[in-house]
Amino acid sequence: MTHIRKEGTIIQLSSRQLELIELVKKHAPVTGEQLAEYLGVSRPTLRSDLSLLVMLGMLDAKPKVGYFLGNTFRASHEPLQRFNSMKVREVQGVPVNIPDSLSVHDAVITLFMENADTLLVVNEDKRFAGIVTPKDLLKITLGNAGAASIPVSMVMTRYPNIVTLAPDETVMDAIRKMSQHQVDCLPVLMPSADSSQNPVVAGWVSKSNLIALLSDIATARELGEPE
Repeated sequence: MTHIRKEGTIIQLSSRQLELIELVKKHAPVTGEQLAEYLGVSRPTLRSDLSLLVMLGMLDAKPKVGYFLGNTFRASHEPLQRFNSMKVREVQGVPVNIPDSLSVHDAVITLFMENADTLLVVNEDKRFAGIVTPKDLLKITLGNAGAASIPVSMVMTRYPNIVTLAPDETVMDAIRKMSQHQVDCLPVLMPSADSSQNPVVAGWVSKSNLIALLSDIATARELGEPE
């Protein structure tokens, strides 16, 4: 069952009503006789289902033309369709960059001050050099009295041994990479015209960014409103 909110009332759609919506989505415009044929039932059998779906705005109908998707259906599905085609460049955030000469001590302070999942490290040319995670900093500082003065270049994971994103990849690509590699943050990089130089940091996509984005989409779908 799928729940549809209509003027404060929650209406449950049956499996046949959902199937009707999918058939109209696939074949629109389609007549009632054609829908009955697809489902192997008589036209009168579908009359009440089709009337309800039209009333809810899930379907619309034109005489001598047939049924097609209604405004309510398009509005309630628009956020999800938008998400499926969304590019990384549309959701990437401003990263917390630190120089590779920064000390581990200062990196720890930056991590907490910025409330960051990961720190992106850049070299003296402001190009991407690597990443430092809380786990990296914890490993180097535990039981090591002199760790605070060590530069982050000694403890970071170096590029290109890092999972990254390009601005034109999709948000779904970002989710798959995060899941596959078990990471909380992915740097977004712009390739350099000079292959001998490291890429430039364009932004980052973090797990918290994606959770907030999915929450917004879920809320939009629940309210039946387009983004």
